[in-house]
Amino acid sequence: MNLSLFKTLWGHDGTVDEALTLCKGSNFQGLEAPAPTDPAEREAFFSSIQSAGMDWIAEVSTCTAPGFYVPMPKRSVQDHLDSLEDAVIISKEGAPLFINTMAGYDAWSHDEAVAFHQGVVALQDKHEIIISVETHRGRSTYSPWLTYDILKKVPELRITCDFSHWCVVSERLILDEEPEILALAAQHAHHIQPRVGYDQGPQVPDPRAPEFAETVAAHERWWTAVWDSMAARGFTHFTMSPEFGPDGYLQCAPFTQEPVANLWEVNQWIGHKQRERFQQHFL
Repeated sequence: MNLSLFKTLWGHDGTVDEALTLCKGSNFQGLEAPAPTDPAEREAFFSSIQSAGMDWIAEVSTCTAPGFYVPMPKRSVQDHLDSLEDAVIISKEGAPLFINTMAGYDAWSHDEAVAFHQGVVALQDKHEIIISVETHRGRSTYSPWLTYDILKKVPELRITCDFSHWCVVSERLILDEEPEILALAAQHAHHIQPRVGYDQGPQVPDPRAPEFAETVAAHERWWTAVWDSMAARGFTHFTMSPEFGPDGYLQCAPFTQEPVANLWEVNQWIGHKQRERFQQHFL
């Protein structure tokens, strides 16, 4: 059993090569990031990862403007499937381990959300690459209850467990009181983004602070449940992408905008802590 850690480029101020150097220095195994849309930039991106001997998880956001993650309004199920397929085709040029996607639209009806995720599974089969759908606000998986229904209707779907979003949507550590949702999510899990959310936000100001110990412990219980389910399904190689990030996720002081924590320090801390837990758990 082994657990690989991946650095997100979200919030990284520097080049891809600098990010890869940080990975090597911190015993991270690669990057999770979108493939550049420009062909020349994409070729250079793939070359850097290959030269560094690192792995890559391709990140895809459906129906978003460049540089944004919130989906554009009033796009149809087919629009999102087309957006996903276009990005999958581009991403496959770099031979990623798999696709992680923020996909779909939170304003769709239940039936539209189910139809979209059935389409995701069809694309996965067509392109012969794993597509893991991230649990994320603004998307069809924003709600633990709707996600539960989707997973019941689309049993082949794989998901990336970022439970932080469900904490702020429900304003509580929801999976402690919804064990059936946790169990089903774990059965569909392919990847984890270990950010720690709380009742009023998708990211605690600093998970190292003692006032968030209970919240961190809750997430760790949930991640362990995911590991156990994945192991029971035959996984021997697990992945995590610590994704504490900027853009309002990281709290800053008013007026000065001084951040309360250093993102890379926090992501290293949570990643190394979870790998140590993983190794102890599977001794």
